[in-house]
Amino acid sequence: MENTIAIASLQIGYQQKTVVKNINLTVRPGEILGMLGPSGSGKTTLIRAIMGMIKPMSGTVRVFGQAMPNRHLLEKIGYMGQTDALYDALTARENLQFFASLRKMTRQQTAVEIKRVVRVVRLQSFLDRRVADFSGGMKRRLSLAITLLGTSELLILDEPTVGIAPELRIQIWQELKQLAAAGKTILMTTHVMEDAEQATQLLMIRNGEAIAASTPLDLKQQYVVDNVEEVFVNHHRLKSMACGQTPQY
Repeated sequence: MENTIAIASLQIGYQQKTVVKNINLTVRPGEILGMLGPSGSGKTTLIRAIMGMIKPMSGTVRVFGQAMPNRHLLEKIGYMGQTDALYDALTARENLQFFASLRKMTRQQTAVEIKRVVRVVRLQSFLDRRVADFSGGMKRRLSLAITLLGTSELLILDEPTVGIAPELRIQIWQELKQLAAAGKTILMTTHVMEDAEQATQLLMIRNGEAIAASTPLDLKQQYVVDNVEEVFVNHHRLKSMACGQTPQY
């Protein structure tokens, strides 16, 4: 089975400053990759490279077996950025209809998809309210609904659960797991450790470098801890202990 994303020896920089260093990454159909890292660690830069928005200094980025950038592949990718790209003067329904039209969905397909995605994010009662009247959390929910429209083979979600209530996150994860079970590939950045635990694979990034990559269970077993937050926060100390070295403080 062909990899959805294949990154080899990737380096990205701005004005001769290296931001992402020597990233190697493979994501297969049906996997949910969670990327963890503090602000400025390089997560969003890596996403931009996968989307073909940034040209690498060196290394390769391939999506669906083809080198990026490749604008023709964007039709297969659903993207949700950190900033909500919504039309405040339109209602939620009108926003969904507009973005469905960009994906060349028929009127019938659009109606079916809108019904599905608003159920996932629980916006059924707000479909005909102007987005200008939405709270920040409601805008995030609408942005996610727009990203879920249609049949994108790869979903890239940058901090999708910010401002979303815990009980709604459970429902969103049920949908994401169903999509993954159907063969979709999902890549998401998050600061929410509960979300990280739900991913099938994790990539932890600090200062533009991958510091750990495996399944959540493997990482917890490797470092003998109870949660992935302990792996991330105490990575250097735990790695030294795992190697039988005396931690340096």
